[in-house]
Amino acid sequence: MRLTRYTDYALRTLIYVGLNEPRQSSIGEVARAYGISENHLTKVVHQLGRLGLVRTIRGRGGGLRLARPPSEIGIGAVVRLTEEDLALVECFGSGHCVITAPCRLRRVLGEALSAFLGILDRYTLADLLEDGSGPEIAALLGLAGVEPEPPATV
Repeated sequence: MRLTRYTDYALRTLIYVGLNEPRQSSIGEVARAYGISENHLTKVVHQLGRLGLVRTIRGRGGGLRLARPPSEIGIGAVVRLTEEDLALVECFGSGHCVITAPCRLRRVLGEALSAFLGILDRYTLADLLEDGSGPEIAALLGLAGVEPEPPATV
């Protein structure tokens, strides 16, 4: 299983923006920090905004903020929302395979995909930001001294 670059950029953007909270981030900052295309990242951020994962503020002084607390952004959900196609083999989609009826491969790969997504569903963005590597990642991204906000207490 390999995730698309689009999903990779979406997850990395959420990590950057989450680590930079409470400050706003810009697409340019995120693109420079990761050494990726600003044009491609703009499309990713647009979708993250439509999905309600980031809030985009236009104009001077604008930027990106998380639209929800990191604990409410599930990694499995982000993958499902950003991947166009999780079909591991042709028979998962509308493709045709002559051995589909008796073949067990579809069931086995379906089980594997479910397990993969199940593991991702156990984690949230908060887990990625608070696992002890947050400050190290922030420093690598040029966000040294930025501490993520503590999780809200209920």
